[in-house]
Amino acid sequence: MDHIDHILIVDDDREIRELVSNYLKKNGLRTTVAADGRHMRAFLETNAVDLIVLDVMMPGDDGLVLCRELRAGKHKSTPILMLTARDDETDRIIGLEMGADDYLAKPFAARELLARIKAILRRTRMLPPNLQVTEVGQLLSFGDWRLDTTGRNLLDREGTAIALSGAEYRLLRVFVDHPQRVLNRDQLLNLTQGRDAELFDRSIDLLVSRLRQRLRDDAREPEYIKTVRSEGYVFAMAVEISELRQ
Repeated sequence: MDHIDHILIVDDDREIRELVSNYLKKNGLRTTVAADGRHMRAFLETNAVDLIVLDVMMPGDDGLVLCRELRAGKHKSTPILMLTARDDETDRIIGLEMGADDYLAKPFAARELLARIKAILRRTRMLPPNLQVTEVGQLLSFGDWRLDTTGRNLLDREGTAIALSGAEYRLLRVFVDHPQRVLNRDQLLNLTQGRDAELFDRSIDLLVSRLRQRLRDDAREPEYIKTVRSEGYVFAMAVEISELRQ
């Protein structure tokens, strides 16, 4: 039986929950709705989903708090699409910094939400550019770090795994797939979010900052991700590729 993508919709507005859920169901998706963080946690305790649509403005724990919580727990790799207030740039920036994969401003067309959900699912299941699909995983080594592409784990010298959000992982993959090459913000956005995503330069700067923290890279004198003034960023380390056989 073919897999049917399961979408969890977390929004305190009952009308929005029902409208979105019904529209997604009509378009071949499976849905579950939750009115707040408590209901979301209860459902995710015993269930897994393919993507979470998460409203920012909710009573109690808001969407930003819940996004950060999800990224720190067992659902850290589940894609998250944030629903934000119209033109609220602060929510967008913070949401992306917390690990959200995309955002959509209210009010929105259900058709656009569906398109973004499909784009996120497609990106998360697609190997980054320049990689071939093989039966073996890859271990990408650079400096003091190794990236296990099968488990999506960033490993330090001692083999300790460092948690990465979906957005952080995709950005790191882009960098290690294009080492020692200057990439501007538009290129990074296209490679990490897809050409159908709205360009938002500031989100890349925040993701780079967060990724430097994961790599324990000194932002003032970085060894891994260097800023090229007026051009973009360059991953300065050489990358070695080895196979991980099951």
